[in-house]
Amino acid sequence: MSDTSPAPTPRRARVRAPELIGKGGWLNTGDKQYTLADLRGRIVILDFWTFCCINCLHVLDELRELEERHRDTVVIIGVHSPKFVHEAEHQAVVDAVERYGVEHPVLDDPELATWKQYAVRAWPTLVVVDPEGYVVAQHAGEGHAHAIARLVEELEAEHEAKGTLRRGDGPYVPPEPEPTALRFPGKALLLPTGNFLVSDTTRHQLVELAEDAETVVRRIGSGTRGFADGPAAEAAFSEPQGLALLDDGSVVVADTVNHALRRLDPATGEVTTLAGTGRQWWQGSPTSGPAREVDLSSPWDVAVFGGKVWIAMAGVHQLWAYDPESEAVAVAAGTTNEGLVDGPAAEAWFAQPSGLAATADRLWLADSETSALRWVDLDGHVHTAVGTGLFDFGHRDGAAGQALLQHPLGVTALPDGSVAVSDTYNHALRRYDPATGQVTTLATDLREPSDAVLAGDDIVVVESARHRLTRLRLPEEAVRVESVAHRTRRAATEVAPGRLRLDVIFQAPAGQKLDTRYGPSTRLLVSSTPPELLLKGEGADTDLARELELNPAVPEGVLHVSAMAASCDDPESNSGSAAGANEYPACHVHQQDWGVPVRITEAGANRLPLVLAGMDHEA
Repeated sequence: MSDTSPAPTPRRARVRAPELIGKGGWLNTGDKQYTLADLRGRIVILDFWTFCCINCLHVLDELRELEERHRDTVVIIGVHSPKFVHEAEHQAVVDAVERYGVEHPVLDDPELATWKQYAVRAWPTLVVVDPEGYVVAQHAGEGHAHAIARLVEELEAEHEAKGTLRRGDGPYVPPEPEPTALRFPGKALLLPTGNFLVSDTTRHQLVELAEDAETVVRRIGSGTRGFADGPAAEAAFSEPQGLALLDDGSVVVADTVNHALRRLDPATGEVTTLAGTGRQWWQGSPTSGPAREVDLSSPWDVAVFGGKVWIAMAGVHQLWAYDPESEAVAVAAGTTNEGLVDGPAAEAWFAQPSGLAATADRLWLADSETSALRWVDLDGHVHTAVGTGLFDFGHRDGAAGQALLQHPLGVTALPDGSVAVSDTYNHALRRYDPATGQVTTLATDLREPSDAVLAGDDIVVVESARHRLTRLRLPEEAVRVESVAHRTRRAATEVAPGRLRLDVIFQAPAGQKLDTRYGPSTRLLVSSTPPELLLKGEGADTDLARELELNPAVPEGVLHVSAMAASCDDPESNSGSAAGANEYPACHVHQQDWGVPVRITEAGANRLPLVLAGMDHEA
């Protein structure tokens, strides 16, 4: 006689999920407010994100397929947890939800109340809550969609059998579309004709505007998110950003979410692909080769410098370069570690470079997450003009060494050798003059400016959150503004002086095992700002646990922790499934960078747990 009893329930740690609290309220719900009790019976995935964070934007894209496939059982809730002061503004969150095509409810939590309740330490973090209201998994960083999809299937089966699963429509209510010519435009380019080409990012198109910067001449791209070459009406982009003009008159487009470089022929409107495969680059992927065969990662801007197309590769905190002659692409600067470190190109650290501008002898870049203006010289050395690191930002003019920006996304070379910075989260256009070392403010009362281009004696600014280009006369004297300085809103973690045990928690998801075919499958890199904070424990190793020694003479600082783990589908645990029959099991890379502000106190903790994937059972 066959056994028809349900499969045994998997044993997993369960912790009662804290309530969802956010002073900003709910978005994408038709103005309805929700509690966890309202969601009982559904599998809830909490996505702790902030809209400045490229890794958070990657996770939004990773979750789209899961969201669609399990729409009747899964509710994804974005918990917006700001890093920058601007991100705590409610309207800025409303804008970001539309800008990035978020199609699930979002809780606006400007005071990080829910972030603290769930003991989150990194953007992005995903938390899975089962239909009975218990936390059953937590994952930090990218690359976890496959594991969460498998967990969702297990939870569906388990709670269907228990009678605790509730199917049906979710709480998402789409907002009404706005009838503007542009929608969150990203970058602009002055064409030889005098017209402007604009990346209309949220509508997945390029738009040509007349010389008045307002009249629409034509649209390039179908307007539907996709990846397709062809004539203007059929080509498809996915959140395009940067634009650069090549010597042959064609335009290079940073097709950000397609992880590709595209080419537009302005004469015909034809779109082709120059670089990228459509797949996102992961650690271990090739870093050079034929451009159409190498994966890229969220290219945000492009500029021609030294005969090559330089790429602000925001997704991996690097600069890459595409060679039009050889049709090859390669890393040009950066290690993939996130932070602010100058020096030779191969040793420099960047943090989400998002804007580029070239002069004869310098490549200027807006390094958004460090709120910095930086440049690369002809010898490949990286320098910082303005900015100090990941956690200091504000609006302060004066000597560059103490001046502050807030998450700039664009930089524009000016005729006198200075540069204009689209200081995005300060809603301002700033100017840095290398001759004097001074930072001034050119204009305020812009709304999330993301780029600017010169047009005669004017500078035309992309006011992204006002959905328009704004023409300004370049002023002879800078606007005076009151100085403001900020630090990241997160409270510092109090730790004891001396020995600190760092534990990065990683448990291979169900149905997977660590991939040890080519050596160790994990990597941990630790450093600090200031460097004197760490007396012991700095550097790279394969063990995810490490003994650190903190300098009692340094009262506070930031621990930079970068962890990676590779897991593969386990044929033994997947026997009978398609994965089990596959001679080449699918492998998955899980990675996350943490910047943990710490304060040394005698009563502080002597253990610092950071969850990459799994649950911290010592908590």
